[in-house]
Amino acid sequence: MTKFLLALHVLAAIVAVGPVTVAASMFPPSARQALAEPGSERAVSVVRLLHRICRVYAGVGISVPVLGLATALSMGVLKDAWLITSMVLTTLAAMVLVALVLPRQEEIVEGLAKAKAKADVEAEAKATATATATATPTTVGATTAGPATAPEPTINPRTTVQLAMFTGVFNLLWATVTVLMIVRPGSTTGA
Repeated sequence: MTKFLLALHVLAAIVAVGPVTVAASMFPPSARQALAEPGSERAVSVVRLLHRICRVYAGVGISVPVLGLATALSMGVLKDAWLITSMVLTTLAAMVLVALVLPRQEEIVEGLAKAKAKADVEAEAKATATATATATPTTVGATTAGPATAPEPTINPRTTVQLAMFTGVFNLLWATVTVLMIVRPGSTTGA
């Protein structure tokens, strides 16, 4: 039973934590690109997708410590220092993800959506003004819209820098837990 639980624990870690670490790491540069290209549906879609991956797999990631505890219980190592350290680091990683990474991602996604909506409204207003101006060219005093200006981002670009830092802390915590799980004191693997 121990080997089965250990296999499930490792698979859950790979399947759940892996996508979160990768997507969370890709999010800040993708958000910066989306900020640089206001109105780009593709850039905003990429950021939304990365955020959704982080949210969904963070929920699935709950299975990792649950299976880890079941495995530790069956191995009889619940009181070992390396396991307690791993549990503390896992809790810290979860707190960083839930309190610092996901809320900032959400803030950026909402800000990009607002900037995209504003760019769409400005583009439509310009198109309407241009169509009106070309339909009645002899009207005296007709106004035409000037060039569309880039919408002001509702996001501070520093937010992406802070997010990258918090994501790095999250990834470092998980890397440390992974190392503790592989090279643990009293390991039966011979390491």
